[in-house]
Amino acid sequence: MAKTIGVANQKGGVGKTTTAINLAASLAILEYKTLLVDADPQANSTTGVGFDLHNVTKSLYDCMVNEAEAKDVVLKTDISHLDLIPSQMDLVGAEIEMINYPNRETVLKKILDPIKDQYDFIIIDCSPSLGLITVNALTAADSVVIPVQTEFFALEGLGKLLNTVKIVQNRLNTDLKIEGILMTMYDSRLRLCNQVVSEVRKHFDELVFNSIIHRNSKLSESPSFGKPVILYDSDSKGAVNYLNLAKEILQKNNLTKINQEEKILQ
Repeated sequence: MAKTIGVANQKGGVGKTTTAINLAASLAILEYKTLLVDADPQANSTTGVGFDLHNVTKSLYDCMVNEAEAKDVVLKTDISHLDLIPSQMDLVGAEIEMINYPNRETVLKKILDPIKDQYDFIIIDCSPSLGLITVNALTAADSVVIPVQTEFFALEGLGKLLNTVKIVQNRLNTDLKIEGILMTMYDSRLRLCNQVVSEVRKHFDELVFNSIIHRNSKLSESPSFGKPVILYDSDSKGAVNYLNLAKEILQKNNLTKINQEEKILQ
C-alpha cells in the first residue's frame, strides 16, 4: 500500500514542483514504485517529466470532474518505476465545478484509493494556493512535505500553511502528518540563508529535514529538457540533494537501512 505524500506551500517560487518531480524521480531511481500526481493547473510536473501538454488526452481533471478512473489516466514516464497522473489547464475550473459535490474535499482520495496497492509512494504536487484542490491533496495524503525558501518572508507563509494543515487534521484527515519542512534554494555564502535555516530549525526542530536543497543551475535547467535533474546531470549538487532527501524519507519510514557513510546529507 502506497504512502501518499503531498508537496505543498501556498507561496509560489519556493521549489514545490521541483521538489515533487525530483523526489518522485529519486524514489523511482531507488527502485520504489512511485506515482507522481500533478494537481497543479500550471502542469509543470507534467512537462517536467517529459510530456507535451498537447499530447495529453486525459488528465487529473477528467478524474475529478468527469469520473474517469485513475488507471485510465496514468502515463508511463521514461524512468523505470515512475508513473504520472498528468494535469492540464482545465484543472483550474475544477474547483468551481466541484463546489456542489457532496464530500468535495475527498474526491482525490477516492480517485487514488483503488490504485494505492500498485505503488510504494504517491507524490502529489499541489497548486500554490490553499484552495479546494490543495485541500483534496491534503485529505488524500498520509503526510506533507513543505518546501520553504531560505529567505525572510518564508516564515510568514509557513505559519498560514501549518494552520491549514491543522484544519485538515481536525476536520478531514486525522491521520495527516508533517513529513518534514524542506529548506530550498540555499546558498551557504549568504548570511540571510544561514539565519533563516537557523530560525526554522530553532522553531520547528525535528520537523525540519537534515537534507537541504542548494541553489543549483542544473535544477533550473532540467525542466526545459523535460527531465528530472537526476537524469539531466546525476553528478550535480541538485541531484545529490534530492537523492539524499529520498533516502532520508525512506529512513524516517523505516523502509531502508542506510550505511553510516551515506548519512552525510548536505
